[in-house]
Amino acid sequence: MPEPVLTATSGITLLGGADISLPLLELALSVAPVVVAADGGADRALALGVRPELVIGDLDSLSPAGREAMGNAVLEVTEQDTTDFEKCLQRLAAPFVLGLGFLGGRLDHALAALTVLTRAPVPVLLIGEEDVVFCAPSTLTLRLPVGTRLSLYPLAPVRGRSEGLVWPIDGIDFAPAGRVGTSNRTDGEIVRLSFTGRGMLVLLPRQALRAALSALLSAEPHVPGVPDKGPKR
Repeated sequence: MPEPVLTATSGITLLGGADISLPLLELALSVAPVVVAADGGADRALALGVRPELVIGDLDSLSPAGREAMGNAVLEVTEQDTTDFEKCLQRLAAPFVLGLGFLGGRLDHALAALTVLTRAPVPVLLIGEEDVVFCAPSTLTLRLPVGTRLSLYPLAPVRGRSEGLVWPIDGIDFAPAGRVGTSNRTDGEIVRLSFTGRGMLVLLPRQALRAALSALLSAEPHVPGVPDKGPKR
């Protein structure tokens, strides 16, 4: 793992190259005020009137004007084994990262970003106009309004248990090419989830960002080889 090139005591807002609305950016900055861009995400930031503290990537999509505007605040990473998104995450040290501009654009870019969530070194939430998505730790407690949409999408074979969902997930074998858990809903204000391994994505409405972040920051990360204890009762 490369050494961090930027350390923040607050959250970091990381911008990708897909469309980003000003209200979405303002929402992210209210939670994570430090801005970093992944390659062409710097052009998005500058167009919205925000100058990132740093740009990281292979620089194949950053415009000449954007590179000139960023001056020395550019880190070129030429290896092609990782995406620009992952290049950034490997070089940032922060309590959490909010990713904008990684959903809603090219599907291959979005799928790659979702895959990176399963191995991100810190809690990362991707935010789009409709959704917030993150990789679940071993156990997670969410406080949400009753009736909130909650979808589960596995990127690896995994089993789980739940409290507070209209359709419980206990005993279900989830897998990318098998059973998934879209369009579930909460039937209580507190939802408890636990999973046997890392790889389950949780998708919530964008309005649930702060609740999702609070739950992630208070959760214990998944430890490989430790058996699932199930939700606390």
